[in-house]
Amino acid sequence: MKNEMLAMILAGGQGSRLGKLTRETAKPAVPFGGRYRIIDFALSNCANSNVFDVGVVTQYQPLELNEHIGKGASWGLDRQNTSVQILQPYSSIDGDQWFKGTANAIYQNLAYIDSKNPEFVLILSGDHIYKMNYDKMLEEHKKNDADLTVAVLEVPMEEASRFGIMATDEENRIVEFQEKPEHPKGNLASMGIYIFSWKKLRHYLVDDQAKEGYMLDFGKHVIPAYIENKERVYAFGFKGYWKDVGTIESLWEANMDFINPNHELDIRDESWPVYTKSVVAPPQFIKESAVISRSLVVDGCSINGTVESSILSPFVNVGKGAIVRNSVVLPGAQIKDGAVVEYAIVGEGAIIKDNVRIVGQENNIEVIGYREVVVEV
Repeated sequence: MKNEMLAMILAGGQGSRLGKLTRETAKPAVPFGGRYRIIDFALSNCANSNVFDVGVVTQYQPLELNEHIGKGASWGLDRQNTSVQILQPYSSIDGDQWFKGTANAIYQNLAYIDSKNPEFVLILSGDHIYKMNYDKMLEEHKKNDADLTVAVLEVPMEEASRFGIMATDEENRIVEFQEKPEHPKGNLASMGIYIFSWKKLRHYLVDDQAKEGYMLDFGKHVIPAYIENKERVYAFGFKGYWKDVGTIESLWEANMDFINPNHELDIRDESWPVYTKSVVAPPQFIKESAVISRSLVVDGCSINGTVESSILSPFVNVGKGAIVRNSVVLPGAQIKDGAVVEYAIVGEGAIIKDNVRIVGQENNIEVIGYREVVVEV
């Protein structure tokens, strides 16, 4: 059966810039916003855009990610004739096949993609926080009769060197692309979201593999090759909230943005819900001495101290006289009596002992690792 568009979520990166938070889990599986995981945004965007066939390409520490996604029921991806499929490296007659880049990960999953017989392939990153209607992007792709459509947004000029930077003509056709240029000429940045016409991309990847085998990465190799060969490459402008949470500071900032009820991400928007696999937990318990303001506190928490401008994930315990301020506390962490946590991310199952002070700064966030026990600082 012909499948109009298949989504492939690239979720195999190590996420080394998140340090302690990704030592035991893949970056897309890192908890976010109290009850979510980072990958929930890409999966929810697929479901809300009526893209119900999804492949999730994993490699680094996939166990927690696999358990979270399961068969995709939480996102409505387990319908008849649709699915979410976890795709991991495998051994073959040619030896071990670790993914060598974003495009190589797609090449190594040709058999899966062919089995879905898509006309278009949507390539996504599993570590971005945003809401986007991929169906509208597909409409633009078809209207332009494009071979490739790249989602783009304007970024501050001082940050442009972190991104792939595009130049377009008056019809939004991309005429120049620079991957993370040292001296960018513009500020129109690639979001790492692509729609390819599958027949042409497949030809590129297979033909390259039979010759030089250099086409490993979309930003470094595939997009430049498309532009050089005068393929029809267009930009799709995006105006909403988008955050690459690849660093500790950006992850903390995105969580703080999430607290704001008037933020454009708007988690209460019923027209574009963010789905997740919820844990079974009892209601939160707020004790008589607790003080809570401008915070997200989810089920299973027990609060006996002060919580300000923070996010508490399931089963977090804040002891008597403890203070949690401008911080993100991941599932199961314990903030004991009299402890102070400010400008920090506290990992799953961590324990901050009595009267310990963990105090970072807005531009230097403290991180406590998973199950780390902090006796003194």
